[in-house]
Amino acid sequence: MNEEQFEQTTTSDVDKETQNWAMILHLSMLSGLVVPLAGLVVPIVIYILKKDSLPGLVPHGHVVFNWMISAVIYCIVSFVLMIVGIGFLLLMALALVSLIFPIIGGVKASEGEVWPYPLSIQFFK
Repeated sequence: MNEEQFEQTTTSDVDKETQNWAMILHLSMLSGLVVPLAGLVVPIVIYILKKDSLPGLVPHGHVVFNWMISAVIYCIVSFVLMIVGIGFLLLMALALVSLIFPIIGGVKASEGEVWPYPLSIQFFK
């Protein structure tokens, strides 16, 4: 095996590892369905542990954190709007997209693509 082939194999392995961890990062938001608040803590822990060794994970972390902050804001607004009744519908819609977006993001991440969640406020770029 010559040096060029070794570099391609190593680069390919790093890319595959980044894709796998990016997928896990997106899907880790669903851990809150099993353990309360785990959907907020687990992605942060994964990001902190892996961001230095896998720089390709940083854009995925930004997408996930943007959505987490946006979802909290939307949840607060929905609770306030419960006074007029529309907040209940907004909370159901938020619950649905909070289930769907991480799954789509995880699938796209496994393909090597960074997929910005729709409706996500851009706090990190």
